[in-house]
Amino acid sequence: MPNSRSDKNDFIEKITLIIEENISNEQFGVSELADAIGMSRSNLLRKVKKHTDLSVSQFIRNIRLTLAKELLEDTSYTVSEISYKVGFGSPSYFIKCFGDLYGYPPGETTKMEQEEVATEVPEIKSVKTKGWLKWTLIGLLVIVFGYLISISGVFESETSTAAKTKPAKKSIAVLPFINDSNDSSNVYFINGLMESTLNNLQKIEDLRVISRTSVEKYRRNLITTPEIAKELDVTYLIEGSGQKIGNQILLNIQLIEAATDNHLWSKQYKNSTEDVFSLQAEVAKNIAEEIQVIITPEEVHRIEKKPTNDLVAYDLFLQGLDLLNKPTPENLEKSIPLFSKAIQQDQEFARAYAAIAIAYYLLDEGKAEKEFSDSINYYSDQAMFYDSKLPQSLIAKALFYMEHYEYELAVPYFEKSLEVSPNNDLVLVFLVDLYVNHLPNSEKYLEYALKGLEVDIVAAYDSATASYSYLHISNAFIQAGFVDEAEKYIDRSLEYFPGNLYSEYLKAYILYAKNKDLNELKDLLLATFDKDKSRLDILQEVAKAYYYLGDYQTSYIYYKKFTELREAYNLEIYNSENAKIAYVFDRVGEKELSEKYLEKFKSDADNMQSIYKHYNLAIYYSFKGETEKAIDHLKLFSEEDNFHFWTILFTPIEPLVENVKKHPDYKKVFSLLEKKFRQNHKRIEASLNAKGLL
Repeated sequence: MPNSRSDKNDFIEKITLIIEENISNEQFGVSELADAIGMSRSNLLRKVKKHTDLSVSQFIRNIRLTLAKELLEDTSYTVSEISYKVGFGSPSYFIKCFGDLYGYPPGETTKMEQEEVATEVPEIKSVKTKGWLKWTLIGLLVIVFGYLISISGVFESETSTAAKTKPAKKSIAVLPFINDSNDSSNVYFINGLMESTLNNLQKIEDLRVISRTSVEKYRRNLITTPEIAKELDVTYLIEGSGQKIGNQILLNIQLIEAATDNHLWSKQYKNSTEDVFSLQAEVAKNIAEEIQVIITPEEVHRIEKKPTNDLVAYDLFLQGLDLLNKPTPENLEKSIPLFSKAIQQDQEFARAYAAIAIAYYLLDEGKAEKEFSDSINYYSDQAMFYDSKLPQSLIAKALFYMEHYEYELAVPYFEKSLEVSPNNDLVLVFLVDLYVNHLPNSEKYLEYALKGLEVDIVAAYDSATASYSYLHISNAFIQAGFVDEAEKYIDRSLEYFPGNLYSEYLKAYILYAKNKDLNELKDLLLATFDKDKSRLDILQEVAKAYYYLGDYQTSYIYYKKFTELREAYNLEIYNSENAKIAYVFDRVGEKELSEKYLEKFKSDADNMQSIYKHYNLAIYYSFKGETEKAIDHLKLFSEEDNFHFWTILFTPIEPLVENVKKHPDYKKVFSLLEKKFRQNHKRIEASLNAKGLL
């Protein structure tokens, strides 16, 4: 352990010194640090996260800010001068970041320092180290201490209050642009201008930007601006119209205060097609300036970066993109040759390579046998080679790993793409899917589902889609133990689509979590089952309710029907219920069938890769009466993290664990599980509050 701690300190000191040497270079970021220390970007991200619980960009920013604090205390430089000296190209962004870290603006540093002198720890005065490094290490200790406080819940009420009073981000929706030209063949170009405006605004972290799919329904929708604003829950709307005549572009942009329908600003842009990229960047920056959101130097750089220098290639790309944005199999197949022609014009066109990889992935999605794996690999690698910081390149590479079921390898690419394009709805969709279906994690599932809800507004979709979106969020909340929030979102789900039986029976369980009334749970599940008796999922839920009530004869009737139908249709579903089925069959005298289902449960548990492996083995050995083995597996399970609320809720009434409950260590182990869940719940609550999601 001492060597491990020494390695950690050496690593932190080494990268700190590298950052200090490049402190005034505002372009010095994650990739530059990785190159300087001779590590891959992913290894650097993992190592910094492990040692500091910060992203690399946060770590670099905090190094800059700790030096800035020292300069503010010891010199007569102005705030603006210091912001440039420590690598902030924008003084306003420097002031924001400084305030976020220290809790007061940089101009009050001297005053705050004087007020803190009386309480200063003597040992800190005697530290003999380079000034910048000293303040960096102190800053990191403050951050780590703050993190420990957040997960311990010591100042829970103060943290929650502060988070709830934090002002919401400004929000905007870019409505579909109108083609003013009589030439309908130019529609793809006008759509491309709208897409570029949206993509550029999505790169601004200080702004909530509604997804393209959410606004598409308003292309031909004649409802009023305030009505659109209410549906999308936004502060501002952008309306645009334009035409392309020869080599000339005429674009009209209007900024509207959504709630009042007040036109705050409008501008007409007249540019040649040769200036299309500067036009796109100018539009986004003008909008951001008008609504007074903070754009970091990195964000300005991303907005101004040209995707290609070849206008023919770009025109071909826009034609392909228009098809890719309407991803039917036919459109996807038509888009690929257009992107390929764009690459022939410009062999370094990263966005075109990425678009082909994404199109191939969508064509392969859902197929048992993948047809385009090699193509996805080639085009995603080419996209990364020519621009590894482009969001679409990172998405394409992540999709390559998704194609090969290497989900953990996909995560860093999705997360990095979200760093450079914080409002990217496509990335959020994939991350929710990952953390629900492939890498179960209630915290991540909940975080990305809520972020997705901010930019991909369910009200813009049909009622059924909206209902299932709210169902997902309710499910994420209840898994993490947020009962009231889960009930709120499940009620919304049922408001949109009362016929959503998934939501109906999830609500039954949420109400059980609230009221602890098993008879109410049983009655609600029976009422749901009566609405569709072909539903095997609800059938086994009804059987389970009777099982928990101890009515094994009635439970047997439902479980027997469930197992017969499952086998008749050769379905491998709800295998985790086999232990309960075995228990019920045993209680009604069906010993042979009981043993069959119990051994199937044991086989599945032995081969299980999820965190519930040892919990299921504890259940098995408890049922068999082997309590020592059962408690050993329960102890191993208690070392896991991110287990669901249902584990804590139902284990105390679980008939399968009756034998292990007699073991003298059981209460201690279960108390540890409860404590760990409560701590995890508080940590998630603090994290969501800090991110403005709760």
